Amino acid sequence: MRIAVAGGTGTVGHRIVEAARARGHEAVVLTRSNGIDLISGTGVAAALEGVDAVIDAANATTLSAGASTAFFSMVSKTLLDAERAAGVGHHVALSIVGVDRAPHGYYAGKIAQERAVEAGTVPYTIMRATQFHEFAEQMLGSLSFAGLHLAPRIPSQPVAAREVGERLVLLAEQGPAGRSPDFAGPRREDIGDMVRRLAHARGLRGPVVPVTLPGRQFAAMRRGDSLPGADAVLGVQTFDDWLGEHAVRAVA
Repeated sequence: MRIAVAGGTGTVGHRIVEAARARGHEAVVLTRSNGIDLISGTGVAAALEGVDAVIDAANATTLSAGASTAFFSMVSKTLLDAERAAGVGHHVALSIVGVDRAPHGYYAGKIAQERAVEAGTVPYTIMRATQFHEFAEQMLGSLSFAGLHLAPRIPSQPVAAREVGERLVLLAEQGPAGRSPDFAGPRREDIGDMVRRLAHARGLRGPVVPVTLPGRQFAAMRRGDSLPGADAVLGVQTFDDWLGEHAVRAVA
């Protein structure tokens, strides 16, 4: 298959590209560095020539509902319009577990993305995943100040980005399925504890302080709205497994 990957250099995107190529597919990476702009549409039509499936893992770094909605709505429109014109038979979208229960902030954009895909004419699969193990790394990077590391108290069931990429490729191979079962990690964790363990593994100095982050999105996550249900498909790699692998790479 010829598979195009939107956001193919991101945390999950590059894993999708790796998985696609490992399974013998041709991967087309839709990024600005390759001359493709998912907002303006520049280069998209040419990149989708002969493509069988598009996997959308494009991402925006924002907590604003307005900015997130604008980004995901525009990217979805650009891709779906180009896919329809090119005769692409399958659009695979990566979303987040619980976005319908917590449609606030960044998650508002993911809801808009899902609705755009569902309303389009291109056959689709939408797969929601839980937070990645790398989410703890993002929190540690953004919530560390002058040797103080803030650790948000949020329940999660984190999953390996590598496994998310592999599952998205598998879904692309299987053909349009509408809403796919949610995908989550094998074990329940607390993000604050994950941040603490990561800071310790890195040898970072300074206290790790549990905090309650403000905002409706984080309040919903604290309620457990982003946790998977009993029917979710579970990955294999635990956070401890990821942490051991990450610590070895960090030292190397």
